[in-house]
Amino acid sequence: MKSYSESYKNAGVDITAGYRAVELMKQHIARTKNEGCLDDVGGFGGCFGLPIAGMEEPVLVSGTDGCGTKVKLAILMDQHDTIGIDAVAMCVNDIICCGARPLFFLDYIACGKNIPEKIAAIVSGVAEGCVQSGAALIGGETAEHPGMMPVEDYDLAGFAVGIVDKKKILDNTKMQVGDVVIALPSTGIHSNGFSLCRKVFDIDRNPEELYVAREELDGKSVAETLLTPTKIYVKPILALLDQVNVRGISHITGGGFYENIPRAIPKGLTAKIAKSAVRVLPIFDLIAKTGNIPERDMFNTYNMGVGMCVIVPANEAETALAVLMQNGIDAYTIGEIVAGDDGVVLY
Repeated sequence: MKSYSESYKNAGVDITAGYRAVELMKQHIARTKNEGCLDDVGGFGGCFGLPIAGMEEPVLVSGTDGCGTKVKLAILMDQHDTIGIDAVAMCVNDIICCGARPLFFLDYIACGKNIPEKIAAIVSGVAEGCVQSGAALIGGETAEHPGMMPVEDYDLAGFAVGIVDKKKILDNTKMQVGDVVIALPSTGIHSNGFSLCRKVFDIDRNPEELYVAREELDGKSVAETLLTPTKIYVKPILALLDQVNVRGISHITGGGFYENIPRAIPKGLTAKIAKSAVRVLPIFDLIAKTGNIPERDMFNTYNMGVGMCVIVPANEAETALAVLMQNGIDAYTIGEIVAGDDGVVLY
């Protein structure tokens, strides 16, 4: 590579660092290749061949998201190889709610200074998320922003595209009273509510508290627990869709139960959720206790241990639970569908 600009480097942007980062990324990107990949990283656009064999009316489904201020925690801990999993998860877990299989992913990293090893570590996490979801990492962008961001800072966002046959897009109009709401456990906070976490634990002023082992967290520190990557549900849900008549799926992200569950419920119906049935993870109890956070606010901010909900007919609930268990998900029932226009009721 002959491209080099001393003037640009003096202004804070070292383009050769970008080339070095790309070289370090390639080994991670290679892990994600699937049947649709057509070229290597480094061109102006990522090319992908659509796998539409057997589909009557293929529909593309897209999703984009970031990791919120969880990135700040990764920076504080100087641990950058898992945050990319979160970026992928936030996108692919959304598009699977339509019944779409993820095809490919692109990432965008903005940083104060391009340190190739750090960027490659971030992308290694993105690649791992892609492997877990079956998506190919077909491109991305790293932008150096000197003067706009502190040298050590960065932000990460992503974009995913999936595909589904139109006749298989989830149709919640078939949902009915008596259907069962099944919870898929989360791995923890996932990627939402970190601004409140930072306030509750006073992370910005007392970061040392992050590293204290906590008995209530099974001996783990708050930092270790909070940085646990978001669970990717794609493959278990695809297996479920093949065997069960799924009537609705909710990805529990920002806004918690109150915002996300109603998004999968048609007018005239309500998901009635038993709070006592929810297997609340210890980190949520610690947040509520430390910050004196009301229960209503907790369920309206966090996933509380439930990363995704699926709604199935009552006579298929046992089959659904079995399929999910066979695919590594210890799912359980937390409620049912009743008449009403509340969208969701927690009791």
